[in-house]
Amino acid sequence: MPDTAPVAHGPVAVTAPVIAHGWEVSGRRSSASLRLADHTPLAKVAVRAAPDGALAARLGVPFGCAARNGDGVLVVGSGPGEWLLLGAPGTARHTAERICPGEEFATVLDLTHGRALLRLTGHAGDRLLAKVCAINFSDRATPDGTAFRSAVARLVTDVVRDDYEGTRSYLLHCERSSGQYLFDALLDAGRELGIEADGFDAWCPGGRGR
Repeated sequence: MPDTAPVAHGPVAVTAPVIAHGWEVSGRRSSASLRLADHTPLAKVAVRAAPDGALAARLGVPFGCAARNGDGVLVVGSGPGEWLLLGAPGTARHTAERICPGEEFATVLDLTHGRALLRLTGHAGDRLLAKVCAINFSDRATPDGTAFRSAVARLVTDVVRDDYEGTRSYLLHCERSSGQYLFDALLDAGRELGIEADGFDAWCPGGRGR
């Protein structure tokens, strides 16, 4: 009997399943103007270090902001002295190994399989999120590159605005066990806006194709 490589599964039920990057993902493709997809396969590395230390300076992203580094990894300032690094599927180990704290104490943890990550894309994304989150989603208050933690549909969620080619887009990061709930809650809230579920399309490093 031939050996079969293990396949990882995300927290969200899959429609039209396909295997990509060692994960079972949805092969569905939507052309709707507002789309929601499970992007849990993206590498997720959490870093904790002194907020005023050398490692913080090298990461170069302050609390409340998000930006890509020279490797194309999205570095999110998720809290004082806390960062979340998001990269292409299968790169968590490489990303973690590139964190060089030197003599500074730091914690580096691979969260890839333990957390859920959703992507909401479309110009009406702010209107949808305003229905389930008490944050001002205007361009002035939360422009591209903004990161914050808040209750989304009553669930503690890290939200990152990460636009792509002029289209408003948000990453929503929560506990894996709550991934399906958040996915369903957003689909329900966006029904009147014409939202559709979309499949995972790994556009390195942001995890979105097109």
